[in-house]
Amino acid sequence: MPKLKNKASAKKRFRFTASGKVRANQSRKQHGMIKRTNKQIRNLRGTTILKPQDAKIVRQFLPYDV
Repeated sequence: MPKLKNKASAKKRFRFTASGKVRANQSRKQHGMIKRTNKQIRNLRGTTILKPQDAKIVRQFLPYDV
């Protein structure tokens, strides 16, 4: 059985927590910040844990990193 390759784009965007959850950067932070309220900007700081449905897709992209 050949080895599977990781998706290079997923390696750059996602990390795994110690318990195996998938951590990702917050979305909606790249541009258009002038429209957002200060509360929205504050709440979008840092990273977030992906929902199980999305985490399942990321695990397929990174088969050996789980």
